[in-house]
Amino acid sequence: MREANRGRIVDAVKKHGGLTQVELAGVTGLSAASVSNIVKELSGTGVLHTSPTTQSGRRAQYVTLAHALGLVVGVHFSTRHMRVALADVAQKVVAEHHVPLAKDHRADYELDKTALLVVDMLESVSASMKEVLAVGIALPAPLNSKHGTTSRSGILRGWDGVPVADVMRRRMNSPVFVDNAANLSALAELRLGAARGRRDAVFIDVGDGIGAGLILNGQVFRGHNGSAGEFGHTTIRENGPLCRCGNRGCLEAIAGGPAILEHLRPTHGALKLGDVVSRAMAGDPGCAREIADAGRHIGVAAANLCNLFDPERLIIGGELAKAGELLLGPIRHATERSVIVGDDALPDIVQGQLGVRAATLGAVSFAIDQIAVSTDTIGNNTSDTDAIGPDAIGTVTIVA
Repeated sequence: MREANRGRIVDAVKKHGGLTQVELAGVTGLSAASVSNIVKELSGTGVLHTSPTTQSGRRAQYVTLAHALGLVVGVHFSTRHMRVALADVAQKVVAEHHVPLAKDHRADYELDKTALLVVDMLESVSASMKEVLAVGIALPAPLNSKHGTTSRSGILRGWDGVPVADVMRRRMNSPVFVDNAANLSALAELRLGAARGRRDAVFIDVGDGIGAGLILNGQVFRGHNGSAGEFGHTTIRENGPLCRCGNRGCLEAIAGGPAILEHLRPTHGALKLGDVVSRAMAGDPGCAREIADAGRHIGVAAANLCNLFDPERLIIGGELAKAGELLLGPIRHATERSVIVGDDALPDIVQGQLGVRAATLGAVSFAIDQIAVSTDTIGNNTSDTDAIGPDAIGTVTIVA
């Protein structure tokens, strides 16, 4: 029973990144005395770390996983950017790097570059590859969970047919896990941001593409083949413009970043999506109108999603979400017009709290989720830092 209680405490700390002892008692259902004794024991063996804090004006002990257990890597590839974060198993980011990517970049080149960048980041914090327990990768494409490849050609050019996890595993000699970027953004918002404490929510990622991460009953829902949440490829206009997926009239082809830029080209010339947001917020009527139009289209599609899943909250993220109410207002208005529930049951529609880092932080959490921390033997090997890593017996187990 005591071992089971230790496991409950470690799992709760791992899931939430850190909790006070009072919060641990509430989450696990254990008594305050039991939590205090187990935390003291696991701190002594190097599993947990405690630090003083204040809560509601009172002193408290904040509990996290011990930093010495190892490191994880979170990587987010978007269509034009890559962000890499190096974090400990308590979800504390210790190094982060962001680089632009060429249009239609190739998987082999970018994965090579990522592996080299991770090595440099490890050196910057006086760590080595042996300390990397797992790597999480977020990709802006539907994924086939069985084969580990993108499930539809043309969505992410240069990555078709590439088993990303296998390729990256060979480069880094560490376990690698890959998921859709919207799914991992939803996971990050669930753990750290605007979906925290919600059981049913939807994260909508609006940028160059449009995707959704579905949170059902407190878990990210990926579907039978791993490709749930392709919100941007919802057909909203039959015989509409051709989409990169090969279909016509997809939401993304009408309200995604490239469509917005193309609509503005005759009057504004060549712009980037960030320029559109900046100009709209500075009062440019053309840019503001394009964002509002995109919001209305997204809101119509979001209403269909709400009628299907009845979420408590819609969270809007991605580069276009930086426009705030210029985007959220039209989404909210269009959604509220079309959902079938009464006004008292409408979902909240809010801006994401994690910004452009959401998918990267989600990739970190995803990697940590694959690590099962052993509560009985951790600490036996931590005096030898070379033993800390995916092969360290008694330290961690990678969940298959």
